[in-house]
Amino acid sequence: MTILPFISINPATMTKFVKNSEIQSNWYEIDAKNAVVGRLATIISKIIRGKNKNTYTPHMDHGDFVVVKNIEHIKFTGKKFQNKKYYRHTGYPGGIKETTPEKLYEKKPGEALKLAVKRMLPGGVLGRKQLTKLKIYSGSDHPHSSQNPKLIDLSKLNSKNIARI
Repeated sequence: MTILPFISINPATMTKFVKNSEIQSNWYEIDAKNAVVGRLATIISKIIRGKNKNTYTPHMDHGDFVVVKNIEHIKFTGKKFQNKKYYRHTGYPGGIKETTPEKLYEKKPGEALKLAVKRMLPGGVLGRKQLTKLKIYSGSDHPHSSQNPKLIDLSKLNSKNIARI
């Protein structure tokens, strides 16, 4: 077996893949007061997937944990709060069910945000694992203060992230 003389491999220019033992997860905290759902979901999904890191690899879980507080003050733009439809199927014939964010908000205030983030993550095992890194809480208190989460100010990222009242 001969090695081709015109191919040279330089270890300095090779892509370095991160091992599972080298992955470090950070914690971030976001205050969702007057935040627009779709814009907040895109920011959260990028952090959960790990796209904000330079070690991002699509097939690995490099993501960080995100704690969202004050979820009861989240906003939809336009008339989406009353008119947007979420569909699910029970698995039985004719079992299609629909609901609106307004009805979801009465039962579970954070479910609309969770659905938005879930649909921005990959389907399958990796996406389900990454979705567990999202922690949603009503009110300003949460049990993850011992992790010292870094606060992300949505209004400083873009002024459109916060709904105009």
